[in-house]
Amino acid sequence: MHQSDRAGLLYALAGFCTLSIGDAIIKGMAGAWPAPAMAATRYITGTAILALLLARHEGVQALRLPRDPLQWVRGVAISVSALGMFLAVWLMPLAEATTIAFTQPMITAVLAVVLLGERARLSTWIATLLAFAGVFLILRPNFSTAGWGVLFPLVGAAGMAVTIIANRKVTGRASVLAMQYYMSVTAMLFLFVATAAAHFSGIETFRLHWPDWSVIARCVLIGFTATLAQWLIFMGTVKAGAGTVAPMTYGQLLMAVALGAAFFGDWPGATGLLGAAVIIGAGLFLWWCGRAPEAAKPDL
Repeated sequence: MHQSDRAGLLYALAGFCTLSIGDAIIKGMAGAWPAPAMAATRYITGTAILALLLARHEGVQALRLPRDPLQWVRGVAISVSALGMFLAVWLMPLAEATTIAFTQPMITAVLAVVLLGERARLSTWIATLLAFAGVFLILRPNFSTAGWGVLFPLVGAAGMAVTIIANRKVTGRASVLAMQYYMSVTAMLFLFVATAAAHFSGIETFRLHWPDWSVIARCVLIGFTATLAQWLIFMGTVKAGAGTVAPMTYGQLLMAVALGAAFFGDWPGATGLLGAAVIIGAGLFLWWCGRAPEAAKPDL
C-alpha cells in the first residue's frame, strides 16, 4: 500500500469516527431542546466556519446565496437527513440507529437508476434486498418501544442518498469549498423555517424555549465536529480515492457501538448484531462489485 493510501485511509477513518462522536452528543441531549432547533444551531456553526474559509479564499462575493435549484435540493436533503438521525438516536440505541443509516449506499444506487438513468445492475438489487432484510432484523425488537419512530434512521439515510445524487449532478459547478458552503447555508435557512413551523405546530415537544447554555455549547460542538469530519473524509478521498476509503465508513459503526455501550449502556443484542452483519455485508458486496473490473462482472 502506498503511503498516500495509508494516509487517506487514516484520514477517512478519523472522519467517520468523528461523526459518531457528534451522534453520541446528540443522544445525550434527548428532549433538552427541539430537534429542528438543535440541527439549525449545528448548521449555523458549520456555515460560519465555511463562510470564513470561503471569504478568505474566494472573496466576500462568493458568500451570496446560490441560484441553482439543485444547490437548494442538497440543503433540504441534508437537513432531512440530519433531522432523521437526531430523532433516530433519541429513540433507539446509538449503534442500531447508525447501522440502519448504512442502507444509504443501497438507496443511493437505486435512486441513481431511477433519477440518473444509470444501468440497473443485479448487484444493486441483491445488495438492496439484503440490506432491508438486515433492517427488518434490527427494527423488529425496537418497534415495540419506539413504534414508527424506528423509521427515522431510514429517513436520515434517504435524505443523505438524495444529497449524494444531487452532489453528482452539480459536480464542477463551483469549487469544493463553495459547494460545502452552499449546502450548509441552504440547510441552515431551511432549518430556520422548519424550527418555526415546528414551534407553531402545537406539539409540545417542538415548542421553542430558551435552553441551558450547555445545550447551545453542545450544538456548537456538534457543528464543529461535523465540519471537521467532512474535512477529514474529503482529505482521505483526495489522498487515496473514494473507492479505497469507502470501507472506512464502517469505523463509524464501531465507534457508535463503543460510545453507546460506554455512555448509555446500549449493548446490541444478537438479532441486532445479525442485522448489522447483513447490512454491512450488503454494503461491502455493492462496493466490491463497483470496484471489480467490468470484464469480470458482466452480469453484476
